[in-house]
Amino acid sequence: QVQPAESGGGVVQAGDSLTLSCSVSGGTVVGDDMVSWYRQVPGKEREVIGTITWDAGSRHYADSMRGRFTIYRNYHENRAWRHMNGLKPEDTAIYYCNIQRDSDEYWGEGTQVTVSS
Repeated sequence: QVQPAESGGGVVQAGDSLTLSCSVSGGTVVGDDMVSWYRQVPGKEREVIGTITWDAGSRHYADSMRGRFTIYRNYHENRAWRHMNGLKPEDTAIYYCNIQRDSDEYWGEGTQVTVSS
């Protein structure tokens, strides 16, 4: 089964940009698989940032995330990224990569992003 793994988190300053990577092991992302990015702030529910459909490359973003976040994928490297602009302290969270294949979902362990003011 596919297993996503996030990387690229860390401590950044407000206003910085950051790109997180989601690499996939155990298989290949294919066809109608969907790769999504989520984030979770301690004490709050996990929220979706956006989704990219693997083959078509079509992107959908949560309304609250539109504009500062961009999701893209490298079809041949079996890897997806999420780029964030204009980071704010309220963007501090654990960011997760999720792969949905039919009715199954696969989660990475997350990567912490801390935005200092």
